[in-house]
Amino acid sequence: MRLPVAKVFLAFLFALIVVGSVVGGSRVMAQTMSPAASTVGTSQADRIAVLEKQNADNAALIAQAQTAGDNGWMLVSAALVLMMSGPGLALFYGGLVRKKNILGTMMQTFAMMAVITVLWALVTYSLAFGEGNAFIGGLHNVFLRGVGLAPDVKYAATIPLQTFMVYQLMFAIITPALITGAFAERMKFSAMLVFMVLWALIVYSPMAHMVWGKGGLLNASLGGRFPCLDFAGGTVVHVTSGVSALVTALYLGKRLGYPKVPMPPHSVVLSFIGACLLWVGWFGFNAGSALSSGTLATSAFVATHFGAAAAAIGWSVAEWIRQGKPSALGAISGAVAGLVAITPASGFVTPMSALWIGLIAGVFCYLMVVKVKAAFGYDDSLDAFGVHGAGGTIGALLTGVFANSVINPIFGAGKATGLIEGNAHQLLNQLIGVAIAWTLSIVGTLIILFIVDKLIGLRVSEDDEREGLDLSQHGEEGYDWAH
Repeated sequence: MRLPVAKVFLAFLFALIVVGSVVGGSRVMAQTMSPAASTVGTSQADRIAVLEKQNADNAALIAQAQTAGDNGWMLVSAALVLMMSGPGLALFYGGLVRKKNILGTMMQTFAMMAVITVLWALVTYSLAFGEGNAFIGGLHNVFLRGVGLAPDVKYAATIPLQTFMVYQLMFAIITPALITGAFAERMKFSAMLVFMVLWALIVYSPMAHMVWGKGGLLNASLGGRFPCLDFAGGTVVHVTSGVSALVTALYLGKRLGYPKVPMPPHSVVLSFIGACLLWVGWFGFNAGSALSSGTLATSAFVATHFGAAAAAIGWSVAEWIRQGKPSALGAISGAVAGLVAITPASGFVTPMSALWIGLIAGVFCYLMVVKVKAAFGYDDSLDAFGVHGAGGTIGALLTGVFANSVINPIFGAGKATGLIEGNAHQLLNQLIGVAIAWTLSIVGTLIILFIVDKLIGLRVSEDDEREGLDLSQHGEEGYDWAH
């Protein structure tokens, strides 16, 4: 009896599948056979050599994966920090000035993105992170000589040195840009450019080297004489810029009509957007300072967010009690103050400590802006000192109080880090770091201001100030109401 064609075909197909499975399985077994099984009949030395090679290959693959992950995170962090300058700081500061000065104010931040980048490539990276003495780096890395794609294990073992360099560049850009908030609406654009170039050379580079550079006087991770804990720039970025801002505001004098003429922000909406961009970008600022994508980055990320939130509440509550209403401008100013204060501590403290630091900083900076500024009568236009100078100082000191070896055993496993943990001497080191930052900022800024003032003059004319920086310095307006 003849079998139906369909049944014959199915039987044939089933047989092919069975045979294919058996043959394919034997091939897979042969390919994935353990080194010991695949070397039956070979000598013990040959089997050991195969195992060692396999272990070395696996270790290389793991190292490549770690490098790729860390490098990816660091490039994203660099972009986040640049976003803090433009659009973050540009919008935050731009909204706080009068509308006739918005482009002039934003242009000052944007100019830093260009000018400081070129200066960094030419010389300031070398001065900040090159081999030198305890106070300043040398000239070994001028024109980025020797800054290639291989890691420098003293700085970051799993990312290219060039990634480390460009990440640190973003800090060098935003730091002088912060100073512009103090002299907003009254400095010549040309004078600002010369001032910032000299400031980057004379103030920023030595401070960055002392805290983060090889052999730096205050470097806690590389054996500095006075190990000052500054994870992401409390002293290097915020104290130096904030104190220099105060010195510049005092040297220039008050804006025309201040404080009798009202000078309210022309757009709190722009400032609100800028502050939110700053908050997001700050994750790259602080968590990126772990220089890897590991658990320390997670800890710094969490501390950053908690510190900002607590400070926003602290400032708002203090304002609510004093003024009867919490303002949007106060809330965003408080958040920025918290971000400033948690910056040096972010890689050393627990989430609960971050809440305390943020809450203290929010109230403290509010009092500096409302009480101290009014008492002394200085015209810090956008409160660069009240937020960054004061916030950076209190944050650096509180780092010495709350630092915890469980989060970052920077002095060795089992050794106390901060005051609460039992290391009272660390608070003294923090005071020394803050004192050096204040001294360098005051002296260096005064020297630079005197030089620039004598060479080209610092301040715009009264007519130009009345007209506004947009037209007088750049020949354009931010808002064309006529059309």
